[in-house]
Amino acid sequence: MQKRKLGNSGLEVSALGLGCMGMSYGYGPAADKQEMISLIRSAVDRGVTFFDTAEAYGPFTNEELVGEALAPFRKQVVIATKFGFKLDPTVERGLSGLDSRPEHIKQVAEASLRRLRVDAIDLFYQHRVDPDVPIEDVAGAVKDLIRQGKVKHFGLSEAGAQTIRRAHAVQPVTALQSEYSLWWRNPETDTLPTLEELGIGFVPFSPLGKGFLTGKIDENTAFDSSDFRNIVPRFTPDARKANLAMVDLLRTIGERKKATPAQIALAWLLARKPWIVPIPGTTKLGRLEENIGSAAVELTANDLREIESAAAKITVQGARYPEKLEQMTGR
Repeated sequence: MQKRKLGNSGLEVSALGLGCMGMSYGYGPAADKQEMISLIRSAVDRGVTFFDTAEAYGPFTNEELVGEALAPFRKQVVIATKFGFKLDPTVERGLSGLDSRPEHIKQVAEASLRRLRVDAIDLFYQHRVDPDVPIEDVAGAVKDLIRQGKVKHFGLSEAGAQTIRRAHAVQPVTALQSEYSLWWRNPETDTLPTLEELGIGFVPFSPLGKGFLTGKIDENTAFDSSDFRNIVPRFTPDARKANLAMVDLLRTIGERKKATPAQIALAWLLARKPWIVPIPGTTKLGRLEENIGSAAVELTANDLREIESAAAKITVQGARYPEKLEQMTGR
């Protein structure tokens, strides 16, 4: 697979990464651990070198999974993980608030190093901006960890443009991870221009719209009771029915390109900027191979104009998060 550099940092990764959250958390019951280890290793065999996890996924079990799966390949892969939540396994989804105090960041780093079975964390993101801790203090704490050799690169997730600038002034930010896809384009307003100006890479999560842009979900799809999508306004049956217009657009382009809707959605992201590295997640080998195949789909300038023109006529229905979670983004 082709490689890309995340901004000016020099951190080189495969053009597509693998988001590992859904293997343990968020989209129904955790998948079988041995099957997921096999899937992660299959990704390595197919050229994927960039893997995304977080202590919050599980909590903790996803980092352990990723650490075990990638232990034999440590020198050829890049592992990203995250800090910034208060974790309580007794509460729903395991999250009981935000905590980016410097002493907590350092405790999380030590624990993540153990679970990931690594000597240094390749990319350490603040999972969500903590309004109670100045971002300069957060960046300073990660800077200390970088000096100590425990972390290699600093990242932010779902941060607003001013926060990115303030953090970058203390410790250069290698990458921002935020949601971005054809059905969530808000980053184009302030975020992408800021990243381009500062030389920061962009790692879109949910590049397939939490599975919706694959074309395998419609208004009749039933999700497991523990699936996060049950509380997402964009996934009410009425919203799904309306939003199929976006899938129809991807399918139309895909038929011409001999590609699936998911491959067109990912190819569109890859065509946006050379420093964008999407991290689609999956628990299925066939889907992994389909996603990897998107890196070989070339969209011409005419294709991109056609997608842009058609997408502009589609109004996506439903908020992407419940209000409480949306308040944690863009700070």
